Amino acid sequence: MNTVRILLSLTTHYNWQLLQYDVKNAFLHGDLDEEIYMNIPSRFEGNTSNTVCKLKKAIYGLKQSPRAWFGRFAKVMKESGYKQSQGDHTLFIKHSAAGGVITLLVYVDDIIMTGNDEREKHEVKQRLAIEFEIKELGKLKYFLGIEVAYSTQGIFISQQKFVIDLLAEIGKIGCKPVSTLMDLNHKLGEAKEEPVVDKRMYQRLVGRLIYLAHTWTDITYSVSMISQFMHDPKKPHLQAAYRVLHYLKGNLGKGILFKKNNTLALEAYTDADYAGSLVDRRSTTGYCTFLAGNPVTWRSKKQNVVARSSVELEFRFIAQGLCELLWLKIILNDLRIKWDGPLKLYCDKKSAINIAHNPIQHDRTKHIEIDRHFIKEKLEEGVVCMSYVPSEHQLADILTKGLNNSMFTILYSSWEWKTSIPQLEGKC
Repeated sequence: MNTVRILLSLTTHYNWQLLQYDVKNAFLHGDLDEEIYMNIPSRFEGNTSNTVCKLKKAIYGLKQSPRAWFGRFAKVMKESGYKQSQGDHTLFIKHSAAGGVITLLVYVDDIIMTGNDEREKHEVKQRLAIEFEIKELGKLKYFLGIEVAYSTQGIFISQQKFVIDLLAEIGKIGCKPVSTLMDLNHKLGEAKEEPVVDKRMYQRLVGRLIYLAHTWTDITYSVSMISQFMHDPKKPHLQAAYRVLHYLKGNLGKGILFKKNNTLALEAYTDADYAGSLVDRRSTTGYCTFLAGNPVTWRSKKQNVVARSSVELEFRFIAQGLCELLWLKIILNDLRIKWDGPLKLYCDKKSAINIAHNPIQHDRTKHIEIDRHFIKEKLEEGVVCMSYVPSEHQLADILTKGLNNSMFTILYSSWEWKTSIPQLEGKC
């Protein structure tokens, strides 16, 4: 979904058209590399008790079928002059001599096409129709459970139908809405003394909430928290999951609006909640990246190791946020799209920024030297610039901790209207 959001931001910026295609019986087009035999179906005419058949093509039910189908599709695209992106191998790109570009993003049997080369759009559609049985669905409106709407303001994506169906299935369609997902600085523990809840039901619910986080950026932290207890869910964990449903009920119209902006900048915000876990004192970190002012990737994650200081923690996730920016850079390079200025990374820890710029080795950061040198190298190359952002304007704060209603509303609004954030310290 990250690549989908990148394409949505670019199509809004360049006024490209988004088209959608569906491949009928996609897996049946896959070529098999192995010899595979199967029993003849019982309804086949004649005595088949001692007979088997050898498959010439992939069929549904084989574990090789998804790979075989994608291999066949990739082969056709490469023969048509397309190249796979180094950042996402499901993204196929073709440039014309006149400077035009066409991209195809494939997910199983669903294809999204966009770009500014109208002639190539027609030609690749004809080639796909010859090789496969495809159905043109017109303008992109519904993709993998995500609704896409268009207006003069831009492109809006949401999962309203998905939410309504989930509320109905869980029996929460009439639940009372709430304005926040978690109380201020609320933490979830193991709750060993609390009653056990249905494990499979809990896992199914959390799995669906994880999928909803593709368009509901504000639920990412809460979903990350409740997903940590899928192995042994207790009543407080289920109550926290239900609170997310209550929040969704009160905000059915929410989603992400991709707007056209004057600049095509790449930015990231990183934040951390030091030693926040009540179970093992590991920290929660979060980052969010923006392309042309639109959110394209974000993450909330509990760290794998215990950090000895807040500076160490912030340093590690600055490096991860930088890696995410570099991945976005790879995608844009493959598309031959120029962005404005260096990559921009915002952090609310001045100590971490100072150490990143300071070549002197610090005893307290010896154990994170790899991350420090990685960040320092990119700073010296001019690939990225780092700036301090006050905590009240740290957009990634919404990904690392529970906030009060006013701060939660302010930060979430800033995700939508990022240009309204005051001038930040440090020059890029």
